Amino acid sequence: MPAAHTPHYLALGDSYTIGEAVAADRRWPAVLVQRLRQAGVVIDDPQIIAVTGWTTDELAQGMDEATLAPPYDLVTLQIGVNNQYRGRAADEYRQQFASLLARAIALAGHRAARVVVVSIPDWGVTRFAREQDRDSARIASELDSYNAIARDEVARIGAHFVDITGISRQSPLLVADDGLHPSAAQYALWVDAILPVVRTALQPSH
Repeated sequence: MPAAHTPHYLALGDSYTIGEAVAADRRWPAVLVQRLRQAGVVIDDPQIIAVTGWTTDELAQGMDEATLAPPYDLVTLQIGVNNQYRGRAADEYRQQFASLLARAIALAGHRAARVVVVSIPDWGVTRFAREQDRDSARIASELDSYNAIARDEVARIGAHFVDITGISRQSPLLVADDGLHPSAAQYALWVDAILPVVRTALQPSH
């Protein structure tokens, strides 16, 4: 009999996906895999293509330069906070995000249901934002616009969307020592929300 196939997982993103300021085994894609395995789901360690500070176009370039091995059985995508941070236009985000989403689906063997998009958290509630005297209401509004675009594109193409923005707003103290990025405790809360969606995405019918 042929060996059983072990599902492959590709995680695309920026500082949140790479887990800036937390241990490697506490970044959320790693915790997601740990939780899946605890639930009896066989899955490879995540292949992560993510760098702190990346925007949508920089992630696309990083994917161009990476060694990829499709088809992946699960692809997660979380990107856009640095577009907002740099004051990029929402229309540009829509165009570039839609392109990334299409690439993610192609990498998932053209199975949109195997792609899970995770929303952008609200960094405006963090200590870093307060210390920098940032306009938290403006940040929230701009990120809401970005997340609405992502949700719209995901719905249009038949992938999955997980909103963790509310968790970030409810957890302003759950940040790493840098005062900006989520702590391991906050990432664990994200996985609570992401896990059931991923389990659905990994169903054989998908």
